[in-house]
Amino acid sequence: MNASLLRRHRGFSLVELMVSVVIGLLALLFATRLIVSGEKNKDAAVGGSDSMQNGMLALFSLSSDATAAGWGLNDPMVAGCDTSFSDASGYALPAMPRAGASITPLAPVVIQSNGANPDLISFNSGTSQAGAGSIKLFADYTVGNTLTVDSKNPYGFNNGDVMVIAPLTPGSGKCTLFQLSGFGPPPNSTILVNSGGAYRFNAIAGLPNPYKQNLAYIYNLGSPTLMHFHTWTVSNGVLLLRATELAGAEAAGVSVTDNVVSIKAQYGFDARPPGPNPYDPTPGADGMQITAWSGTMIDADSDGVAGSPGDYQRIAAVRIAVVARSKNAEKPNSAGLCTATPVAPTVFASSAPAGVAAVPVQVNVAVAGDTVSWQCYRYRVFETIVQIRNAQWRP
Repeated sequence: MNASLLRRHRGFSLVELMVSVVIGLLALLFATRLIVSGEKNKDAAVGGSDSMQNGMLALFSLSSDATAAGWGLNDPMVAGCDTSFSDASGYALPAMPRAGASITPLAPVVIQSNGANPDLISFNSGTSQAGAGSIKLFADYTVGNTLTVDSKNPYGFNNGDVMVIAPLTPGSGKCTLFQLSGFGPPPNSTILVNSGGAYRFNAIAGLPNPYKQNLAYIYNLGSPTLMHFHTWTVSNGVLLLRATELAGAEAAGVSVTDNVVSIKAQYGFDARPPGPNPYDPTPGADGMQITAWSGTMIDADSDGVAGSPGDYQRIAAVRIAVVARSKNAEKPNSAGLCTATPVAPTVFASSAPAGVAAVPVQVNVAVAGDTVSWQCYRYRVFETIVQIRNAQWRP
């Protein structure tokens, strides 16, 4: 047997075997890295898609509320009025500061600004077909469940409708929200305010505040099952909605979408000098214009008080931002650090409309109780500006 044939019968040499093992390990390493890289790319793509869907849903929900805000609340007697409000189902108006005191204003939009943390944003609107239909109080009211009015059969006023009584001079007293519980017997022109049963907004029979004859008006906001008083918040990465017309969501709220880490809002004020019409303290006939953005109330009407009724009537628009994050966190690098998002996102950085200074806010996107660093997630910011058009159609 010759030498070459002998070598073939002996099989692979040790060197050849080691070379084969090394080649196999290299191939396995490259395949593993390829699979890991593919999984990372897939997670990033899926996470980006999740944040896109969640963010768009959240922004659409808030902007839809903002579009309808102010219907029925546009009269200067009502907009921004400190309002006595009670709901047996647990809904509450957000508290705001005014002249060192805490008030609950009835306004198209109310923002509790929390700095870098998520804001609390409330949008309010009635649903009465009469819009801002009202009747005058025709006798002094001090106590009791009967209000004397100047109309025997007020148009569009029905049993159970939600009412707001407001003093003729804005800021001269408190408003009261209540439910109409029927009409008094003829020939008197009276409406009743009874408690219990279907009248969830009547904590007591009657009103907690006095009102003077011919110095107060009663406005109809429509059916309580349709009235839109909505408050939006974010808790532990979940967008929550509290709503007066959504059963079970009045007090604690319901989840709308997850992986939303923050919502922010700013008022768009028209802070120009008042127009010539003494009954409408807002600027002139060219309509409302945004001249300043602020996450808190300012003295927009120059009456010396920030958050007065006139300031709420100067809100021309609201700027909304939603920050959503990817569903899955990315893995840290070899040093144990995440680099998916090295810097927290900033909202409201652009100047809009042109010439109006932006008021940017860097958002805290950390979720309480999350064991993963916020830097391991990717984020998307969604912004929009919504005109509060209903508030500008004043009687």
